[in-house]
Amino acid sequence: MYFLTGWPRRLLCPLKSEEEPFHIQPSSQRFYFAVLSETQLSIWFSRPSVLVVSYIESSKAASQFGFYQQAEWKPDDSMVAVAAANGYVLLFDVIGGGEDRYLYEPVYPKGSPRVKVTPGYKEEQCAPALSLEMKKPVDLEAPITSLQSLQEDLLVSTADGYLHILHWDGVSNGRKAINLCTVPFSLDLQSARGGPSLDLEGAYIRDMEYCVTLDGFAVVLDDGRLGFITSLASTITADQLQGVWAADVTDGMCVAVNNKYRLMAFGCTSGSVLVYMIDTTTGSMQLSHKLELTAKHYPDSYNKTGAVKLIRWSPDCSVVMVTWECGGLSLWSVFGAHLICTLGEDFTYQSDGTKKDPIKISSMSWGAEGYHLWVIPTRGAGPGEESGEGEEMSAAPPPSQQAGILQFPFIKSALTVNPCTSNQEHVLLHGEDRLLLTCGDPTQAASASEHPHPHPQDSSPPHQTPPAPSPSSLSQGLSTLLGHKHWHVVQIHSTYLESNWPIRFAAIDTAGQCMAVAGRRGFAHYSLHTRKWKLFGNITQEQSMTVTGGLSWWNDFLVVACYNFIDRQEELRLYLRSSNLDNAFASTTKLHCDSLLLNVFRDMVILFRADCCICLYRLERRQDGPNLWASVELLQEVSMTRYIPHPALVVSVTLTSVRTETGISLKAPQQAGMAESIMLNLAGQLIMLQRDRSGPQVRDKETPPNHEKLLPFCPPVVLAQCVENVWTTCRSNRKKRHLLEALWLSCGEAGMKVWLPLFPRDHRKPHSFLSRRIMLPFHINIYPLAVLFEDALVLGASNETVPYDGLQGRRAPLEALFPYCTVERTSQIYLHHILRQLLVRNLGEQALLLAQSCASLPYFPHVMELMVHVVLEEEATSREPIPDPLLPTVAKFITEFPLFLQTIVHCARKTEYALWNYLFAAVGNPKDLFEECLMAQDLDTAASYLIILQNMEVPAVSRQHATLLFNTALEHGKWDLCRNMIRFLKAIGSGEMETPPPTPTTQEPSSTGGFEFFRNRSISLSQSADGLAAGKFSLQKTYSMPSGPCAKGADRWSKEESAENMYIDMMLWRHARHLLEQVRLKDLGCFSAQLGFELIGWLCRERTRVARVDDFVTALKRLHRDFLWPFPVIPACSLSSPLKNGRCRGVLSSRLLKSQSADSLVNSDMDTAPPQSARPNHAWAEPKETDSSSSHSPQTHEAFLSPLMGKAEDCSIGSATDLTETSSVVDGDWTMVDENLTSLFLSQAELEHISMELANKGPHKSQVQLRYLLHVFMEAGCLEWCVVIGLILREASVIQQVIGFLDSPEVPAETVQGVRSGLLAVDAWASTDCLGYKPFLSLIRPQLQQLMEVVVEQVQPEVFQPANPSKLGAEGGIPTPRAAEDSLIRGGASGLGMALPSMDPPGAFPRPAEDRPLEEQVEQVNEEGAYDCTLS
Repeated sequence: MYFLTGWPRRLLCPLKSEEEPFHIQPSSQRFYFAVLSETQLSIWFSRPSVLVVSYIESSKAASQFGFYQQAEWKPDDSMVAVAAANGYVLLFDVIGGGEDRYLYEPVYPKGSPRVKVTPGYKEEQCAPALSLEMKKPVDLEAPITSLQSLQEDLLVSTADGYLHILHWDGVSNGRKAINLCTVPFSLDLQSARGGPSLDLEGAYIRDMEYCVTLDGFAVVLDDGRLGFITSLASTITADQLQGVWAADVTDGMCVAVNNKYRLMAFGCTSGSVLVYMIDTTTGSMQLSHKLELTAKHYPDSYNKTGAVKLIRWSPDCSVVMVTWECGGLSLWSVFGAHLICTLGEDFTYQSDGTKKDPIKISSMSWGAEGYHLWVIPTRGAGPGEESGEGEEMSAAPPPSQQAGILQFPFIKSALTVNPCTSNQEHVLLHGEDRLLLTCGDPTQAASASEHPHPHPQDSSPPHQTPPAPSPSSLSQGLSTLLGHKHWHVVQIHSTYLESNWPIRFAAIDTAGQCMAVAGRRGFAHYSLHTRKWKLFGNITQEQSMTVTGGLSWWNDFLVVACYNFIDRQEELRLYLRSSNLDNAFASTTKLHCDSLLLNVFRDMVILFRADCCICLYRLERRQDGPNLWASVELLQEVSMTRYIPHPALVVSVTLTSVRTETGISLKAPQQAGMAESIMLNLAGQLIMLQRDRSGPQVRDKETPPNHEKLLPFCPPVVLAQCVENVWTTCRSNRKKRHLLEALWLSCGEAGMKVWLPLFPRDHRKPHSFLSRRIMLPFHINIYPLAVLFEDALVLGASNETVPYDGLQGRRAPLEALFPYCTVERTSQIYLHHILRQLLVRNLGEQALLLAQSCASLPYFPHVMELMVHVVLEEEATSREPIPDPLLPTVAKFITEFPLFLQTIVHCARKTEYALWNYLFAAVGNPKDLFEECLMAQDLDTAASYLIILQNMEVPAVSRQHATLLFNTALEHGKWDLCRNMIRFLKAIGSGEMETPPPTPTTQEPSSTGGFEFFRNRSISLSQSADGLAAGKFSLQKTYSMPSGPCAKGADRWSKEESAENMYIDMMLWRHARHLLEQVRLKDLGCFSAQLGFELIGWLCRERTRVARVDDFVTALKRLHRDFLWPFPVIPACSLSSPLKNGRCRGVLSSRLLKSQSADSLVNSDMDTAPPQSARPNHAWAEPKETDSSSSHSPQTHEAFLSPLMGKAEDCSIGSATDLTETSSVVDGDWTMVDENLTSLFLSQAELEHISMELANKGPHKSQVQLRYLLHVFMEAGCLEWCVVIGLILREASVIQQVIGFLDSPEVPAETVQGVRSGLLAVDAWASTDCLGYKPFLSLIRPQLQQLMEVVVEQVQPEVFQPANPSKLGAEGGIPTPRAAEDSLIRGGASGLGMALPSMDPPGAFPRPAEDRPLEEQVEQVNEEGAYDCTLS
């Protein structure tokens, strides 16, 4: 509503004086301020804020009259009355300086276009020259306690219990005095006038204020009692006065009245403000609400403020400022919503935590239109004291510099004076020279992704990018309205502002693209699209009108209710936005009476006039040739004189489509947009006038379509009390009828209310006992300024502070004690409040309809969570037993939505553990919910339930469920979850986990096992083992393997940890076996890479078991499918293929391989997969013979990175660019190809072959993955798998290598047999189903022949088996560790001088030493777990 902005400004008095000002009193229009010090009366002007004239009393007169105490202005600003201490009222005439005398004038540079010929134009920009003349003083012979101005009279109360009525020209007409004892007081006006009922002997009025709309005085008596005195006749005479008093209050201090809302605010010594209203039926004083600081928000100061010192309502009566004896300022809305307080946070504490004393205030007053609060600090509340320094102010600059007035600048909502903006979804605030609005440019909707975070308060929606706005909807998208925290600030045009300050009205159109402002005269409008203001071209036209009833946008027209000074006529004008701002382009309609309020609904204008009549007009666009104009037609006049006691009491008037009696059946949506009712806010009472449809509804064929103007309105009905703002929309949306046809009310401290329609479901007949609408109250934490109807959000604003300690330690000026204030945009969800209220009232069906209509909102899951959370907190922490708990109902309600499981677990994890039992008693056993998550394959939610189970159940149950989830996560490839589950299982086993494990933000080093190497180096997979540098590096160990020799490992790991690791390893091994059995090599690679699984070591152990290939053909087909690898096809002219003799094959292969760097792995699924270490002493990794066609070429190539411009799948035959894209052979690399070719140009057939070769290859990523797997299987000695991968890659050298290894005596006979039968099966399959493999099988025919011979000559394999086989027990067992010292050295070498890799993975529990080859043991002793990594 009102928000502090920036820092306060200090106005210094230019006159040298020892006296400090202590009282300030504004004139009726607040353009002048009377400032009093002990013997001095000064008049200040508002803009510019300067001292205009000062009257200093002579010392002789001062001793006669006494010091000045308070002042009061005559309503026409022509006189000032000052009360002096010795009982005198001093009357001063304020005399203007005449036409040509100004104290300050603007000076323009030469050639400035400003026109000064218009009458009255110049004086608006100048500070006038005034003079003060004292008239004869009036002696009342008793100390004066209060002054109050009436129209022609001045009311003065004195300490002897008299009320004096003086005329302003006090000398001529004399005066009347009324003794307070003669005024009868009672509890209400209906009591019999049986004489005074209060003992008023010796009592007098301490403070009083006149209320125009109540026609009486609110008074505070000297004994603290509160009363209201009204005159039963038109004149104030002793025998016509009647008083009512407030029961049970005896600590009143001061009073301020609100004319618009008929409220009286009484300040008390307790520090609270009691706001009373007069009951219209009995005339008694009734407490409306209290304004007080709460212990919750202000624990330090809520009961230490002292008595209330001053209360000041803003000029528009929408907010009230309060200050206390102990200092501080606090701002409340009219019905008690707290907006600002300077007794907390940055106002009270410096950034280093030291406390500041609150500033004490002796007097304050609102400036024009409420843009400033003028404050006079109490003498002695100087900077020295405030900043905590003990130095005396005498050392400060001269006193004249210290005497100052503080001006606090404010920004206020446009709703305060122009409530017609309430049917829009934008927040519009205006300061004295700028506008702030929430809607941005049209381009913001497109770029909303840059600012995806809404910034609501505690009930904030989750940070998600809101959906883009639908073009069909008039409503702006969430992204634009919530996209960022910043305001769109529009500076008001200075030319308009300087002659028409202050701005009184502001309006914005529905699209949020056009704004208009109206000041003292005329108006101006601004377009966000063009970033330009439009002002009247003719200054006379601007100065000849003033906006009275407000302004509003209708399509492209600005609708203005104004007074024309030239014709002395009230008018309704419409100006086209696109044309020049000139009366020639305006549509003008004359009005009979002054207009007070204006609003637009669809194509209708509703106008409220000073004679208490409501007029409805129809607007219509007309095209007259090139000119566009609007016609205005009066539809209906409704007289409200019977219901409205005073026209100034009407706060807002609006047309709505809200209705009660027509049911709201689902069959008549077309009527949703019709003007069905008038909503009138009468001093906080919301009154509805509905169209009377009780008569016959027959329409003649000849009747024009605007027949509804004939329908009268029913008598008014009061819908709600204490209403500050009303929001409704004329849009309709069938899917969200609940929200769009509702009425939203802001009710101050009571929060918000929504008048919600209730619809029968599925066209059923509504229950006769079911009301058609229901009023639901709910609390929100922000002050609402706009409602986003479809999005179920309230928009608002709040004050934020930025502390400033720049002048700390020196004598800080007074204004620097305050932090810098900013206004932040806020928003809040309200849907959960409404759903809860419906459930409380057993309207679950309606709640379900409403929730289903909003289920697509991005923060709907958050709404559900909030609802559970709020109900749970209330019920579970209640000290009293709850007879009818709501939580089971809420739980049942949420089960209707698919996000039930997430909602419950998220809510539980955000709630303290003590409340869990209560929650799960209502929603169900967490074990059952966990199983539901697994069935629904919602593993992340299941993991959250696991944490709940771990806290509520014994460890065995947690382990059981964790194992279940771990296996499921492995199966679904949820690697992050798997890593967390490994940590979780370890923690359960070690008994360390008292609290749920925190989710790691970054991956722990161990979670990638030994794969860091592969991320950070580029590797050429065609390098041989000998080609790598001899530098060594240590592989990081995985979760499940202890590092170092077994003796150290045994010491380092406790039995529990070993057992837990065994348990996890068993599951990992089981999963790996499962993948290998199903020939899912790609998944196996991902599994190994993501979880740091020691694949080579495990394969070594499983070499003779699950790592065998039973069916080569099936395995080959599966690999083709999994790696998206195309089956080879036979080229047409295969007989003359240059590739047959390997002429250019080697070059292409080596180039292809050379380009495969580790960079290509980074983004792949297996990006963490490195080759395990190949030891240099394993000479079997070297091929027996080298060939130009071998991919394992002995030369060492430096790896290099080349950009991959395309994918191999997209290659087209015969394209040189495709060759480049696939192989990354770019620029200079072609020379390598050329050198190896016999001629400079390739023939057509050769090109076809190269293209065919490339077309037969799969994606580059798959190729890297397959080569990595080939390397792993080669390291582990799984020769059958090496053959399968060699076949799919069509690498003859691989087959050659494997068949070479089969000669080794350590290779079991079944492996040799398996390779032989597998290759024969592939050959048979290729002959029938896949002829593309035949050329390659022909190429490796010599090796096949050699294999047949090997099988024939095979010796008994038992001879070459280890003497003491590894103690692997059953499948999946682990060898028993043995100390390294007991090991015996035994060498085992094949005839080729090479050994197969050990059956145990590096870093696992080692085999007994006698089972290991000599080289392996020596290396283990030397390296202590550090391995060389070589790649073949």
